[in-house]
Amino acid sequence: MAKKSVRNTRGKIVSAAWKLFYEQGYEDTTVEEIIELSKTSKGSFYHYFDGKDALLSTLSVLFDDKYEELKTQLDPELSAVEKLLRLNSELFTMIENSISIDLLARLLSTQLITNGEKHLLDHNRTYYKLLRKIIAQGQEDGQIGTKMSVTEMVKLYALCERAFLYDWCLCGGEYSLRQYSASVLPAFLSGFLPEK
Repeated sequence: MAKKSVRNTRGKIVSAAWKLFYEQGYEDTTVEEIIELSKTSKGSFYHYFDGKDALLSTLSVLFDDKYEELKTQLDPELSAVEKLLRLNSELFTMIENSISIDLLARLLSTQLITNGEKHLLDHNRTYYKLLRKIIAQGQEDGQIGTKMSVTEMVKLYALCERAFLYDWCLCGGEYSLRQYSASVLPAFLSGFLPEK
């Protein structure tokens, strides 16, 4: 029970912060506004975060919250590849509609230069667990080839998604992330299919 309360409080702060970052920009958002929108306290905020900058590393938490929501909504009748395409489409739609490109670029750049935890690569995240489950089940059902291991395929898929995100940021969001991915990802995933 206490663990759920901790996750809820921290989650409220993270969600409120990213909503405000998107609506008014990172620089123009104050800790006080985050506390007010999250309906938490100053003590709670500083219990979880050293300051506003510490929230930049929580974008992966927001992504994993989306994956938690999506994993309960995935149609079990979809093939493994269809599930991967659906997850990608939903996540990239969320990113386009609620994450500013500047903040996403800032997050991605911090992951390049940090000596500390690279949270985007944390294989204990819901993201990686869900990918492993879908790909392993796809191999078991004969929908995905077995020339590569589940671990290799998960790594390739995650690498491809990060490439989309980096390029979208580099290009300043001049195209639809979701639409571009929808046109390119199926060709990439065709390499996961069993050989005929």
